[in-house]
Amino acid sequence: MSETEAAEPDAESPRSAAEREITRQEAVRADAVPLLDPREGIPPVVVDATALERVVRSFAAGYGPVAVDAERASGYRYGQRAYLVQLRRQGSGTALIDPIACPDLSRLDAVLADAEMVLHAANQDLPCLAEVGLRPRRLFDTELAGRLLGHPKVGLGSMVENVLGFVLEKGHSAADWSTRPLPEDWLRYAALDVELLIELRDALHAELERAGKLEWALEEFAAVLSTPPKAPRPDPWRRTSGVHRVRSRRQLAIVREVWLARDRLARERDLSPGRVLPDSAIVQLALESPRTPAELLALPTMRGRGARRHQSAWLRAVTRAQGLPDSALPPPSQPGDGPPPTHRWAERDPQAAKRLSAARTVVAALADEHTMPAENLLQPDSVRRLAWSPPAEVSAATVGGALRALGARDWQVRLVATPLAKALLRLEAKGDR
Repeated sequence: MSETEAAEPDAESPRSAAEREITRQEAVRADAVPLLDPREGIPPVVVDATALERVVRSFAAGYGPVAVDAERASGYRYGQRAYLVQLRRQGSGTALIDPIACPDLSRLDAVLADAEMVLHAANQDLPCLAEVGLRPRRLFDTELAGRLLGHPKVGLGSMVENVLGFVLEKGHSAADWSTRPLPEDWLRYAALDVELLIELRDALHAELERAGKLEWALEEFAAVLSTPPKAPRPDPWRRTSGVHRVRSRRQLAIVREVWLARDRLARERDLSPGRVLPDSAIVQLALESPRTPAELLALPTMRGRGARRHQSAWLRAVTRAQGLPDSALPPPSQPGDGPPPTHRWAERDPQAAKRLSAARTVVAALADEHTMPAENLLQPDSVRRLAWSPPAEVSAATVGGALRALGARDWQVRLVATPLAKALLRLEAKGDR
């Protein structure tokens, strides 16, 4: 039987299995117990080499996986550096490390080289952990495991509540973790984030085994670790919120120059760029093109203290853009390396639009069959690229090869290559390729 054919009549359908899981989780939530304090209390924050060495020895003597988390100051500070690192291990307890006071954790990394590290949404924390010298060799990502298992909510609090029956304290995830000293209730929250992470890992590991998805998960975890850091985006200023309102190349140049001026100031002051000047102000500067301080300060978006404080920098940026020759103005859009936006496919290549519709239908059906989000079965970008430029000779082998070249894992190729090839061949037989 193919992956898309119906199950036997007496087999439980994927949707009914998902509904039963939701019912079970609702029952767990009804009996959930608030988790108010770490088992061993709040550990002191490690802020010097002597205390860090004690942690290194303690975690070297522990056993089993290591729960790891990091707190950043997104929205407050420039960049995504860690301002607190939390770890927990059987036999070692919990450690809270200040990576500003102790910026080199390579000794700790060395003693944990053979340990599996357990993170929730690992791709968010791995870059800032690498900056301080923590680089997992083996990974278990509890959020990714939850997605593969079809859990309807995969935030850490929801997972701990639905799987383990405990309610985690909420409220400090968006705090300014660069604050010193860190308040006690924030430290309690941070310690609780790793308090049950190993237990959650164990429960999800068993659930993955029962569902026949453990090998899939291990492939996904390995892929997370092997994915190189993202290269800086070309023209990052084009991601300014509201830039779609800007029409002319001259106005785009103003967005670019003001964005670059803001970025320099934010880096120098170690502030989130949005706290120096909001995106809405950049867009309004581009639309209004003020030429004098009075015109600039009259703009509604320039009333904030940060915006007014650096008014001369913004005016210089606007003036600089206004004086550029036409040849130096940015193009209206950035050339892409992939297919055009899908809303244009029907006009530009109707056959490609049909292939995309067929491919999306196949992936959605398979994802439903295996109780997981479609994007975790196959990345939407891979679906688009395959539909836009399919192999010259369509077969399960050539489709699988194309998907592997796009980064699909072996387990994904095994599930989707044959059904996708059949769908494309059906269109080809109809003359729709």
